[in-house]
Amino acid sequence: MASARQSKRSALMSRIRGRNTAPETILQKALWADGMRYRKHARTPVGRPDVVFPGRRVAVFIDGCFWHGCPAHYVRPRTRNAFWDAKLADNVARDRRQTLELEAQGWRVPRVWEHEVFEALDDVIERVRDCFDGKALRRRVSWRVQEVEVIDAASDLERRTLADLRVAEKVRVVERYRTTARWKRPADLYPKRR
Repeated sequence: MASARQSKRSALMSRIRGRNTAPETILQKALWADGMRYRKHARTPVGRPDVVFPGRRVAVFIDGCFWHGCPAHYVRPRTRNAFWDAKLADNVARDRRQTLELEAQGWRVPRVWEHEVFEALDDVIERVRDCFDGKALRRRVSWRVQEVEVIDAASDLERRTLADLRVAEKVRVVERYRTTARWKRPADLYPKRR
């Protein structure tokens, strides 16, 4: 039988949405206001991106910092390490597969971190617009946390292995202290729920 703590955690996790999240809604409204017409979660040859421009063959993914291993904001839970390590590795592998397969088929695939929507919405819109204009998507390195190893639990020192999304062989290792600091969400973009 599940403990009260497990039941509470399960209830919290079940409330996490996979679609129509706040970052998706904010970006979709901004794109629409900018005159860019899209389809939400439309089928592509590889999966269902968050925002799809079928005629222009542009697929926009909005990646959550926790679920997709943002180098700046990913915080691995302190319990069930094997489960969370496998979950993160699977998510990064799926992101890589989807991106590379779509690009091989001639699609442009801008991948956006959720914190970028909150912090630099205009830059995100500009990246999507660049894809529209036929400009080559800048091949920025898109680092993902692939593995986290605790070096010193007392001081929360971690060793993180980062891998590039498009080039699996491109890897770097960084050491940093565990932090749960989040970005600031502008009040006008993310109103409080009542």
